[in-house]
Amino acid sequence: MYRAGIVGLPNVGKSTLFNALIRNHLAEASNYPFCTIEPNSGIVNLPDGRLDKLAKIVKTNKIVPAAFEFVDIAGLVKGASKGEGLGNQFLSCIREVDAIVHVIRCFEDPNIIHVEGNIDPIRDIEIINIELALNDLQSIEKKIDTVSKRAKTNDKISKQELAILEKLKNALNENKSVKLDDGEIPFYKSLFFLSNKPVIFACNVSEDDFKNIKENKYVQTVENYAKESDSKCVPVCATLESELISFNKEERDAIIGIGKPYTGVDDLIRATFDLLGLTTYFTAGEKEVRAWTILKNTKAPQAAGVIHTDFEKGFIKAEVIKYDDLIRLGTKIAVREAGLARLEGKEYIVQDSDVIEFKFNV
Repeated sequence: MYRAGIVGLPNVGKSTLFNALIRNHLAEASNYPFCTIEPNSGIVNLPDGRLDKLAKIVKTNKIVPAAFEFVDIAGLVKGASKGEGLGNQFLSCIREVDAIVHVIRCFEDPNIIHVEGNIDPIRDIEIINIELALNDLQSIEKKIDTVSKRAKTNDKISKQELAILEKLKNALNENKSVKLDDGEIPFYKSLFFLSNKPVIFACNVSEDDFKNIKENKYVQTVENYAKESDSKCVPVCATLESELISFNKEERDAIIGIGKPYTGVDDLIRATFDLLGLTTYFTAGEKEVRAWTILKNTKAPQAAGVIHTDFEKGFIKAEVIKYDDLIRLGTKIAVREAGLARLEGKEYIVQDSDVIEFKFNV
């Protein structure tokens, strides 16, 4: 299962947000640094209103949404790469996730301690970025020591790897981006750099600020930063969402205000799902309607293998119906009669919202 790690400085609302995401008070959220030591993890369902509509068409009460995992990682501080605040332990946790949700404190509250003494979102972002880069630099230096010994024996591959490592080291030391040739990229990816993981910024605001989010100067600052770094920024009120865990959607909407449903956490879930490079396709029958999680650009046999390995091994064809066609015409039979159901082969790339029945033989 794909995993997103929640990171940030201490006391920015990571654990509170994690609880809101998984709809459970699993993680301790307190007003002191490092209240989270061991990382918490939980499964999060992707909000998707299409499933309810499909369930009505095929007349089933069982709905299984797409899902992925969030990991609540303890707060990082300056010097984490050197072990400050148990930094090495926390950085190793980041290495195990596929993407990073960087929680930024964008609210004023004199009762909640800020480890740096004041609110400055860009400074906070840079602190985390520097610690990730420094950790990567340490990894590079260790790798150079190992690879250089093999390179001295005139091993061709080791010499190539050493040249790449030196290039990366210089770029990190100078805080510059590095240009790699196509042939160098596979080795670069094998290093699993922390600073190379995809990032989304979650701007944690107060309840009052969320009602007038465009007036929050901190969020505006992060949004501008995100645009420059080709990242996304999602405002969310972790405290309020955490308080609403025990309510259903209708009750939450009523509490927030009629006509203004609260979507901060749902928006973050969807954005993180996209950040992980994931998409979904559907299966729909009397037993259940289910959203299956796959990587974007996955071909039909591999998509079938997500259901069961036998589906991939014995793949013959995939009957593909577009969600919009099924909703418009009301039944699979009507879609077929209209000539809109297609039989696709092994090279077909599954699209988001495809409703699929696989033909296979084992």
